Amino acid sequence: MPERETLLPPPAFLAGLGEVADRYDGFVLDAWGVLHNGVEPFPGVVHCLERLKAAGKRTCVLSNAPRRSVDVVKRTEMVGIPRRLYDEVMSSGEDAWRALERRDEPFYRALGRRCYHIGPDRDNSMRDGLGLEVVPTPEEAEFVLNTGPWGWDETVGKYEDVLQRARARDLPMVCCNPDLVVRLGDQTVICAGLLAQRYEAIGGRVRWHGKPYPSVYETCFALLGVDDRSRIVAIGDSLRTDIAGANAAGIDSILVAGGIHSEEFGLDEGQLPDPARIARAAAAAGAHPTAVMAHLAW
Repeated sequence: MPERETLLPPPAFLAGLGEVADRYDGFVLDAWGVLHNGVEPFPGVVHCLERLKAAGKRTCVLSNAPRRSVDVVKRTEMVGIPRRLYDEVMSSGEDAWRALERRDEPFYRALGRRCYHIGPDRDNSMRDGLGLEVVPTPEEAEFVLNTGPWGWDETVGKYEDVLQRARARDLPMVCCNPDLVVRLGDQTVICAGLLAQRYEAIGGRVRWHGKPYPSVYETCFALLGVDDRSRIVAIGDSLRTDIAGANAAGIDSILVAGGIHSEEFGLDEGQLPDPARIARAAAAAGAHPTAVMAHLAW
């Protein structure tokens, strides 16, 4: 007989963050999928941030955006979340930029300066101040800087030729956003992580930055200034990045079920999150949230 699947007990369901806020001093908050959908804040988010601020909690927005932290702040303000409502900000792009600037690891020391950039013009600030020569083809490059697709309505297949050409020259890739997909309003769009995943599948070498990798969490902990990690919680909508990253960093986590997993968890049908579906998905991902809430709210 086949072995039965072993599932951990379903995580606790929270109606609002106020139920557990007293347990924590520091909050690591995902941006896209938790605070906003790329167009506007989710209902209840601004009020929730106001309550955290009033309670004296320390907050750090940790985004897998492929751009500098200052640009994450600008984007967050643009969609309607004032800068005064959170204390700190860190991004996968900032983590990658710092690594490219320092070049204190063998991978980065060996990169060279000629860069083929896969990404839209809005990510060009990722190249500023690094002394890079941006070249128009993979054949002229020494490495690939991957900040994501050139447009919103694209597929991985469109990049197959470029990826194969880069692989033929064994170009290393720096991936500045490990997310595979994101919700833009009601649309699901691909991210840099999906391109990097395909590049690895054809034998390419990739250095990943952002959640769930540890360096961004260490930076967040330093920014928060909360020494006791049992008093820090991460809130995100992705099992693969937000929850797995929190698990690896040894902190509690709250999964927002209404983000990229909303259809999988039944929320697109107007229901509450299905605990059984969440437990199965968590087991499959090897990422286990401490609690679940439908959307970030107080």
